[in-house]
Amino acid sequence: MLLCAATIGCATAQRGSRAMQRIDRDIQEAVFIPKGTWMVGGAVSYSEHDEGNLNFLVLKNVEGKGYDFSISPYAGYFFRNNIAAGFRFTYNRDYLDLKNFELNLGEDFNIGLDNLYYLEHKYQASGFLRTYMPIGRSKIFGLFNEARLTYGYGTGKNSTGTGKTYDGTFQTTHSLQVGFAPGLTAFITDWSAVEVSVGVMGFDFKWVDQKTNQVEEGHHRVSSGNFKINLFSINIGMTFYL
Repeated sequence: MLLCAATIGCATAQRGSRAMQRIDRDIQEAVFIPKGTWMVGGAVSYSEHDEGNLNFLVLKNVEGKGYDFSISPYAGYFFRNNIAAGFRFTYNRDYLDLKNFELNLGEDFNIGLDNLYYLEHKYQASGFLRTYMPIGRSKIFGLFNEARLTYGYGTGKNSTGTGKTYDGTFQTTHSLQVGFAPGLTAFITDWSAVEVSVGVMGFDFKWVDQKTNQVEEGHHRVSSGNFKINLFSINIGMTFYL
């Protein structure tokens, strides 16, 4: 019985030691961007629309125009090989002037809006930590992941009507975001690269305060978590390494 117990104990110890062995995957750490490098870059987007007597499915007699403009410069410093810390600033402006809008869902359900005006300015400041990894042994193509902590502030106003029937609402927005954005980078010269990244995934918190006609007050709070990759929110930017 003692011999059997010793044999079983020895076999168990051998299996445990084999389970604790670390597998050598032959992955070698490569320097993709060296320590001491500065990075600067940014992204710019602009879109506009103009409708005149537009009819599409349930939308009738749509007349309006608007645009969306966004600019996002950033800078960072590599304090270690392939790891950078930096700062990002984003400005976004949304504008809409809708003269007429009709939603026709049947004879008993119709919605109509006219003289709707909307304007919003949004400012965001972010601190980020970005890590790079080359694809294989390539010195041109690499992957990166950017962790961000973002604070946002925005002001906006919307109004309806004209003349004596004019009504307006002003709002102030505060937001906080904790998230990360993976992406792909490709060097086109020794000091410049094109970057493609998906939308930020993580946690979002938003607080909105409104005042209508400078009398009535309203409040709104939203919190959400998103860890899904949205292929329709792909961002393309340019980065320079100095």
